[in-house]
Amino acid sequence: MSAPNKSYDPVEVEALKPEEIGRARDEALDAIAAAEDLDALREAKAAHAGNASPLALANREIGALPPQARAEAGKRVGQARGEVGRALAARQEELEAERDERMLVEEAVDVTLPYDRLPAGARHPITTLSERLEDVFVAMGYEVAEGPEAEAEWFNFDALNMLPDHPARTESDTFYVEGAAGGPSGTVLRTHTSPVQIRSMLDREPPIYVICPGRTYRTDEPDATHAPAFHQIECLAVDEGITMADLKGTLDHMVQALFGGEGMRTRLRPDYFPFTEPSAEMDMVCYVCRGESVGNPDRPCRTCSSEGWIELGGCGVVNPRVLVACGIDPDRYSGFAFGFGIERMLMFRNNVRDFRDMTEGDVRFTQPFGMEV
Repeated sequence: MSAPNKSYDPVEVEALKPEEIGRARDEALDAIAAAEDLDALREAKAAHAGNASPLALANREIGALPPQARAEAGKRVGQARGEVGRALAARQEELEAERDERMLVEEAVDVTLPYDRLPAGARHPITTLSERLEDVFVAMGYEVAEGPEAEAEWFNFDALNMLPDHPARTESDTFYVEGAAGGPSGTVLRTHTSPVQIRSMLDREPPIYVICPGRTYRTDEPDATHAPAFHQIECLAVDEGITMADLKGTLDHMVQALFGGEGMRTRLRPDYFPFTEPSAEMDMVCYVCRGESVGNPDRPCRTCSSEGWIELGGCGVVNPRVLVACGIDPDRYSGFAFGFGIERMLMFRNNVRDFRDMTEGDVRFTQPFGMEV
């Protein structure tokens, strides 16, 4: 058996020769120093400190050496790799500092430049007010219901106890959709959102509490207080034991939520609607003068013309015929309903003088309302 090879000289391995290790180290340091940006430094790191770099390949050769030769070779390679690693870290720190300084200069924002070259956007106030109304009723437990704008006559008129000879069914008040052969189609552009109430009663079992916002259409000439297309919001509650007192309390809560609680209340004046019985016109106390301008010449109020009240819309107890048309037992259930125009409410709340300002799309009208959500 032969004795161990104690005379093995590790310098005979080409990759581990001192001059080869020094050359690989110097090339790595020169490449690192020459890197002008972080991308170039990454390339230098991959070439001189990566798994396929000369120093990494030399490090792998150490394992093939006899034990007595590994220490000196490992120390030599380790020192070279350490220098390269420190040079990489130092150069990366320098280049990152240069990049950050350059970004501060190149990406600086001149705060003295005009900020309003592009005008700020704004939500349409009708949308904002409609959603605020929905929030008021959803907080009371109501559900938001929607329906088609092109509606069958039965939903728009017949189910609401509006007989064929009712004046509202004439073409002077209603847009009719022409049939395929040029004749009647039995379809209209809905004149109110009440058809959504009918659909809600047909689709749901009592108790029913829904709020119905949406666009409606009537053959009105555009002027300061009218338009052929406008928005309504209607409320329907059907349950056991519903009375006019429940209607009055709901109306009071609504105007208090929209116009401020102090002194805000509503009143009901007898009226007639075919879909409610009894019916009433609902008024709210003037939100500006709170009724103090009535009979007081020293404090006139332009908002309510010193009458103390502002008309909102119609309301009443749901007519039993409407309940029957929707398959609801009027001996067990009763309900109330009311509705008003959203544009009209916006005119009250924000002192809008002309209906057409809300429909002509002039951004100068919507911008003051901002982006309230």
